Amino acid sequence: MKSFTYERARTPAEAASAVARTEGARFIAGGTNLLDLMKLEIETPTHLVDVNGLRLDTIEPTPEGGLRIGALVRNTDLAADPRVRRDYALLSRALLAGASGQLRNKATTAGNLLQRTRCPYFYDTNQPCNKRRPGSGCAAIGGFSRPLAVIGVSDACIATHPSDMAVAMRALDAVVETVRSDGTTRRIPIAEFHRLPAQTPHVETALEPGELITAVTLPRPLGGRQIYRKVRDRASYAFALVSVGAVVQPDGTGRVAMGGLAHKPWRVEAAEAELPRGAAAVAAKLLAGARPTEENAFKLVLAERTLQAVLTEARS
Repeated sequence: MKSFTYERARTPAEAASAVARTEGARFIAGGTNLLDLMKLEIETPTHLVDVNGLRLDTIEPTPEGGLRIGALVRNTDLAADPRVRRDYALLSRALLAGASGQLRNKATTAGNLLQRTRCPYFYDTNQPCNKRRPGSGCAAIGGFSRPLAVIGVSDACIATHPSDMAVAMRALDAVVETVRSDGTTRRIPIAEFHRLPAQTPHVETALEPGELITAVTLPRPLGGRQIYRKVRDRASYAFALVSVGAVVQPDGTGRVAMGGLAHKPWRVEAAEAELPRGAAAVAAKLLAGARPTEENAFKLVLAERTLQAVLTEARS
């Protein structure tokens, strides 16, 4: 691990300003992803700004009837919150499907959204990776691609986003609240937060340099049956090959977001109109334009079958 300097921020605006003015600076909170990447010298920050003291660790009701989740709320606390369990069961179930209890105790809401891919070539510094080193190429294309993306891919990257929580947030239409380095704030719909790779896979989110996530807001509860199903190579502590987060209403309408398929949580609102017709009709629109490799084409079938299982459970 390379040497770096360190400071503790006193306010969100101060933290954002410190990162914006220092080249190579990064925020650190739980550190469950960043520290691993620093040890491998995939991330080499010159300066760390600790945001743990910013009091962004509360869950509060909003005037509109939703919930405002502080950026530093730990995954364990969020999953266990009675209001989340009652009104946003999809989010609670997605959180519990991800990582170990020890990691959930440290991982934060903002950090979960900002996780970097677990593509094996991103982690292997001997291999070219446009996400790690822009312009170097993508070793995954033509290489081992079984766990990687089948839709929303580009000629520069076929990595997937690893977060379970983000899939639930996408289905629930969350909004990400931030503060910029000049102290101004903004609200970013979760649909616009994560980016597809195109030719710049290293640009993973809509955040500006130094912009700090302060909270994630959920709208009023949707009701309905809320289910999160994760299919993986082993039953514990593995990332999704395919995951489905669904909210299904009594009349058969609802929402569906998927993980393990793309560079971002994958949701196509137009496909949700097909929910009363069944999983095959939804999958046809949800996965239109897919570009699988020979190794991961099975994900298209697996996605449809997993969605069918979720819909059967929701309607039982």
